[in-house]
Amino acid sequence: MSTTTVAVVQCPVADLDVEANLDRLRGRVAGLPDDVSLAVFPETFLTGYVPDERVHDVALARDGPELDALARVASDHDCHTLVGFVERADGTYYNATAYVTPETTTVYRKRHLWGSERHWLTPGDERVTVETPVGRAALLTCYDLNFVAESHAHLDEDVVALLVPGAWPAAHDANWRLLCRARALDGVRWVLAAGRTGTREVLDAPETAYNGRSLVVRPDGTVAATLDRASRDLVFTLDSTVLDGARETVGIFRR
Repeated sequence: MSTTTVAVVQCPVADLDVEANLDRLRGRVAGLPDDVSLAVFPETFLTGYVPDERVHDVALARDGPELDALARVASDHDCHTLVGFVERADGTYYNATAYVTPETTTVYRKRHLWGSERHWLTPGDERVTVETPVGRAALLTCYDLNFVAESHAHLDEDVVALLVPGAWPAAHDANWRLLCRARALDGVRWVLAAGRTGTREVLDAPETAYNGRSLVVRPDGTVAATLDRASRDLVFTLDSTVLDGARETVGIFRR
């Protein structure tokens, strides 16, 4: 049996204020228990998001100082982080997520854009898995959950978890919970889903209430732990025997 303690960090985001979000991240990671080895933050956490040209003004390069700062946080606290941001690359903009360790940074670009995102961002075209303290994990972002093909593409015995940063609207809470459960059961794997909470309150941008409701879903599709809409950390210890038992029962990888 092996166990791994993780944190799903549920918090508001300061839209268009990278420094404020970096400061929040440093404080939240520093406040986690010492045995937490992986922290998952919400979608576009570093930059926030608004549906107009201002989102391009705060976009970050993957080799820029902001992601270097994340690597220092990972090193200082011996804790890998998964953090969303709007990425700038060769004049193109993406809804990106960085998996950051002290040594490496791996970036996933959201493949399925929702609503106004399509006007300001470009969808990614690659699927990404990373080695984590939990084991091999696949990365999805928010609306990607709706597409069974994305889940099926990661149907691999070695993929033991999906890491999902989200900024799900509060009005669609039932769908968030349902889709996280379904994607766990699709591949009989853990799902760690971080929801943004609070509201977007930016001048001349639509006000949006976010769902929160971060959760950890077991490989059998049941919810192991969840939050309400408060700004809190969901700290949970994953037990490898839970994964092994679910896979034995379902038989999906049985030879």
